[in-house]
Amino acid sequence: MPLETTLTHPSRAHAAPSHRLVTQWATDDKQILAAKRLRYRVFHDELGAHLSGGQPGLDQDEFDAYCKHLIVSDNHTGEVVGTYRLLEPSAAKAIGCYYADTEFDLTRLRNIKPQMAELGRSCVDPNYRTGAVIMAMWREILRYCVAQGHPYLLGCTTVPMRWDGGMLAHSLWSKLASNHLASEAFQVYPRKALPGLSRYYDAPSPPALMQAYLRMGAKILGKPAWDVDFCAADFPMLLNLENLPPRYQRGLKMLSRDCE
Repeated sequence: MPLETTLTHPSRAHAAPSHRLVTQWATDDKQILAAKRLRYRVFHDELGAHLSGGQPGLDQDEFDAYCKHLIVSDNHTGEVVGTYRLLEPSAAKAIGCYYADTEFDLTRLRNIKPQMAELGRSCVDPNYRTGAVIMAMWREILRYCVAQGHPYLLGCTTVPMRWDGGMLAHSLWSKLASNHLASEAFQVYPRKALPGLSRYYDAPSPPALMQAYLRMGAKILGKPAWDVDFCAADFPMLLNLENLPPRYQRGLKMLSRDCE
């Protein structure tokens, strides 16, 4: 899980306890291409997403050129095994919108956009899904956002619909909306709603990434959007670093001191 334990002091290049993983922001095209190849393998080959507009074997879109790309590499093989991308407020202004604008009406977030970074395209190689990779990425993301003064983090958690037609997504919304929905002032609306279902079931625990957001105090901003290309439901989530639970606040203070 990304942040179930107290945060430690991360550096810009962070080695995991196994001494095999190195976390850093991509600095050249070669590293970014490796991240895009990993995204393709996970989203297209593993999850069956329909990816268009990119080169063969790469997942890419018009937002990539404006994003910072976080990568985790195995320092034994040099292979990129995890990635996340981050769109800063100034970059969102330059391109004209956030990626989430393509899926949701974000009108009610306009007042916080100057302080809001967006996370997306998170994926981890199947052979490295022990939790260490995603934890390393979240540590560096929070370190960076503290340093840059981005207290709001916008992101979507994705729930696949390919195998059940959306039953899990509908059930999660029904289960979580009562306790984790943002106040009306921050709610957003999907541009393409999920297809209706005649039956639901008692949803199990949320997916790992969604659980991590919720444990840190993130709010669901509204009903999920239907991402047809990925055959998935995207739940809009907003994390305010100033409202983290006490155990995470202690870690955030450590990060703040690290950035001074």
